[in-house]
Order: sequence, then structure tokens, then C-alpha cells
Amino acid sequence: MKSISLKLLVFLVCLQSMAQNNSKTYNIHTVAFYNVENLFDTIDDPNSKDEYSPILKLKTSKSDAYWSKINNIVRVISEIGKETTKTSPTLIGLAEIENKAVLKDLIKTEHIKNQNYDYIHVDSPDWRGIDVALLYKKGSFEPINFKTFELFAFNDKGYRIKTRNQLLVTGYLDNELIHLIITHWPSQQRGQQKTEYLRVKSAELSAQIIEEVRNEFKRPKIVLMGDLNENPTAEYLEETLKISANKEGVSDVSLYNPFKSHFKNGHGSLGFRDNLNMFDQILISQPFIAKEYYNYQFYKSGIFNPSYLTQKKGSFKGYPFRSWGQNNIFTGGYSDHYPVYIYLIKEQ
Repeated sequence: MKSISLKLLVFLVCLQSMAQNNSKTYNIHTVAFYNVENLFDTIDDPNSKDEYSPILKLKTSKSDAYWSKINNIVRVISEIGKETTKTSPTLIGLAEIENKAVLKDLIKTEHIKNQNYDYIHVDSPDWRGIDVALLYKKGSFEPINFKTFELFAFNDKGYRIKTRNQLLVTGYLDNELIHLIITHWPSQQRGQQKTEYLRVKSAELSAQIIEEVRNEFKRPKIVLMGDLNENPTAEYLEETLKISANKEGVSDVSLYNPFKSHFKNGHGSLGFRDNLNMFDQILISQPFIAKEYYNYQFYKSGIFNPSYLTQKKGSFKGYPFRSWGQNNIFTGGYSDHYPVYIYLIKEQ
């Protein structure tokens, strides 16, 4: 576990949105999560685990594919929640990024270079060389501390399964303290049942992080976001993290999952094994749904899936328009996941 204190002097500017409800005016922020599907740079680094990078296996222009991928991802980021907030998300958890270099390229790209984004990222021991990260707007969010938590899990032969760290970021959203956990749990590629123990251990690690936050802060506002590689109906997920899909059932020691209802209504964030799944989720603690609108409260959740993000033909028709096809061919697409998001609102 690593702990790094950040001392940033920033001028906090409220993100204004005129949301009318009984003649009241609200500040509103979008909080999003996006698995960007193997965002690697074009550099073959002997000191990194980039041998699984699809871009390094391209026989066509690696640079063209890279910048197409970067611009595609940034276009998506710039539009998440924009119909309501009129701007890009304040906070964006990312999965499947290789390193700080790709984050730097993201935030300097045309669509968002004027949005004043910065990032938090720490390398993890993941065997594929991919990590999680946080993008945040410096004018609205001030990070004061972050930590990474490693998962120690082993296969039946005693070998460690090296996977992504879980990232905890604590900071002020317009002077209000919140805690963000960004995570990407182990996949089901080797079989759902065979790999479930890894996700159970990941859930236990997330629960440990949440418990640590609750022991240090009174009624903390916690956002757990990530690609859990599991649908929200999994029993172990609900039991380990004490999750409720019903706001009235959420207590001080449980979490609310608004994405369970999306899944039950037939919606999802990715296609996997010929099914639409809701692996990408954002969970929140009880103080976000306490109807205390003098502080930030949960407003609603969504899956960002405009038409251009959906594959129009072929074996993946109807699923997210992925970047990488068979034999590591760059398709010109975006990601094999849709982003998910929530809105947080506060009375002015």
C-alpha cells in the first residue's frame, strides 16, 4: 500500500448548471467510469509489461492507430453527461490504461485540453500491464491524499495472480470531502466459476478499503466505481459490500447500487459470451442519498451509449464498438465497454 499526500493550491470554481425544481437552483457534477480497452502507447519499453499491447503488434501505422484511439476516447469523455451539465465530467475513473504518458496525451487533446484536467495514477503489478487512474478537473476537485491497495491472490498451484491495484483518492469536491475508489477486478476469460474466487477477494479488498475510510471519517461520502467483471446480481458482491438496489434499504454500513436496476431492465455496459452484461458500475454510500441537498446528493445514473459507440455489423453487432478486432486489427472503434456515470447535485 502506498500513500502519497498531495498539497495543491487551487482556486475552487463551482460548476454551474441551472436545474430548476420548485424554483431552486443546483450545482451539478458528472462522475463517470470508463474502461477504455487496452490504451497502450506505441513505445516498446523493455522495462514494462507491454508485450500484451495490441498496438505494438500492428503491421500498419502504430502512430495513426494510437492517435485515432486517443481522439476517440477523448471525444467520448467530452460528451458524457454533457446534455445535463453542459460540460465534461468532473471526475472520471479509467481502466485499462498503460501509463502516465497516455493520460498526458488524453488531457492535452483538442476536445478537453481547455477543461483543466489532471490525473492520478500509480503503476500496478498487473500481468497485462494495465492500470486504473483518475482524471479530475482541477477547478472543481482538490485531491488531498491517495493510496493504492494491492490484491494478493494465488492460483491452485500457489502462483500469485498479478492484477490491478485498487486506487483510493480522497479530496474536496467544491469544499465537500469525498472518497473515490477506482477498481478493475479480474476477468472471467478463463471461466466465470473458475475465476470467481479472484473477484470475491477483490470485493473483500474493496470492503477493507471502505472500512478503513469509515474508521477514519464520520459518515464518509464514498464512491466505488469500476469494471467489476461481474453483474450486480451476484450474491457474493451484494453480501461482501453490503449492497442494496433500494435506496430505502441503504444504511450507514452499506452501499447503494443504481446500476442493478439498469441491468434488470435489460441494459448493459458490454457484450460478453453472447450476453449483454453490466460489469461497469458506480456504487455510493448512504450520505449521498440522504436528501440533504445542502450537500452533494445522488441525482440519477446512466449508461452513455450513443449510436456512434455501438457496432453496426458483424459478430459484435449491437455491442460497444471496440477498438481491437481479431488478430489485433485496429477497427477505428472506441472501446468494448460503454461508460457509466452518475450526477451529483447540491442546492446553491
